[in-house]
Amino acid sequence: MKKILFLLITGLTVSASYSQDISDALRYSQDNLTGTARFRAMGGAFGAVGGDLSSLSVNPAGSSIFNTNQVGVSFSNQNIKNNSNYFGTQTSDKENSFTLNQAGGVFVFTDRNPNNGWNKIAIGATYENTNNFNSRTFSAGTNPTNSVDGYFLAFANGIPLGDISNIPYDQLTYREQQAFYGYDGYVINPVADNDNNTQYTSNVPAGGNYHQENEIYTRGYNSKASFNISTSYKDRLYFGANLNIHVTDFRRTSSFYEYNNNPLQANETISNLRFNNELYTYGNGFSFQLGAIGKITDSFRVGLAYESNTWYELYDEVSQSLYSTTESASSSTDHSVNPNIINVYEPYKLQTPDKWTFSASYIFGKSGLLSIDYAVKNYGNAKFKPTNDPGFREVNNDISNNLTSTGELRIGGEYKIKQLSLRGGYRFEGSPYKNGTTIGDLTSYSGGLGYDFGGTKVDLAYSYLERKSNQGFFNTGFTDGANISSKLNNVTLTLLFAL
Repeated sequence: MKKILFLLITGLTVSASYSQDISDALRYSQDNLTGTARFRAMGGAFGAVGGDLSSLSVNPAGSSIFNTNQVGVSFSNQNIKNNSNYFGTQTSDKENSFTLNQAGGVFVFTDRNPNNGWNKIAIGATYENTNNFNSRTFSAGTNPTNSVDGYFLAFANGIPLGDISNIPYDQLTYREQQAFYGYDGYVINPVADNDNNTQYTSNVPAGGNYHQENEIYTRGYNSKASFNISTSYKDRLYFGANLNIHVTDFRRTSSFYEYNNNPLQANETISNLRFNNELYTYGNGFSFQLGAIGKITDSFRVGLAYESNTWYELYDEVSQSLYSTTESASSSTDHSVNPNIINVYEPYKLQTPDKWTFSASYIFGKSGLLSIDYAVKNYGNAKFKPTNDPGFREVNNDISNNLTSTGELRIGGEYKIKQLSLRGGYRFEGSPYKNGTTIGDLTSYSGGLGYDFGGTKVDLAYSYLERKSNQGFFNTGFTDGANISSKLNNVTLTLLFAL
């Protein structure tokens, strides 16, 4: 993390690595329930069902359940509303987005020789938007005790004043840059006015009752392109494998504002400030999946699937600015700290946890089905690499100490009335945090219908998801945060064509 990346591009900077944290690891380790409308309507419980383009994302053996070639495309509209409660003040914000949610096809090759037990091979290729990051959150309230000055003090204490005041911004480490914003924006003051000073005090007047606002706007996606192959033995045992390519593109814009009207002093102290942060992360990764489905009877099936770790190579770009006002009994001064520089950091690696899925389903002839999946993932196994890097070692310890293994339950059902299909689903996932509150449990309900026109099928699904969280506005020094209740509504339309 302490290596320097030299860039010969105007507007960019030389810098050491950005400060990753647990939320960065979780962002790329968690998947939302996406896919075809049928898949979403039935809560994603397809590990032992197969026969759906998105079932391959759970159990790659599912492509051998197809009897004919099939291609399809799915479109989704997502609306997320984030309700915030910060020290008793309630606010809300929402974001609506439209995406190409899923596309793909499966091609089936059947051996008609009755003496050949291995009678079918299926080959598939699918694309899925595994996570839509588009969201807005606005929190506001009066903090009775803590100011954002704690953030700048946590970074500054221990750094010589001469490093902050004399070294060009683009040659400072990330930690030194945070201290620079606090010092140059008059949020903190050195204890002694000499280059060897390493201790700082707050320039925010004491007394509490700091009005604070935090706006967060995120956008982007995680996507996965899968290449599938599967086979069946006497239409009783099915085996499959996926090779997956992952792509991520994530932007996070945040703006923190603080104001106080505490008594003025003879010297100028901070009356208000706004601290802006822009993070852009992009990169790609690789994973694989193995799966099997077995018919215990003609109606009862069981499934087992394994999804490997995803090995990402990621890149971070960060830009920041701070604007503040200092006031005394006789004067007022505005300060602007905006280097107009984008920090471009060295690439780093992230390994997300692997996952096991256990499934069972019961098929009621041509009338419908019931299905259940249970998946296990240990988020505490996520890690940044190289693991011997001191900075990564610290955040990896935080991940291991704070995150835990979780279970995800998915239940789905379908009832057919001639060409019409009625569907419903339920999904529950436990909190990835040991404390159960930083990010809480996830609960989702879904429903939908489909109509078979013969060679063409049209499916429609609606899903509702709710999750609570309480994450600090900053991860160092000043860690107060709002209680957030996120409610996500999604409508998905799928068009399927038999070939």
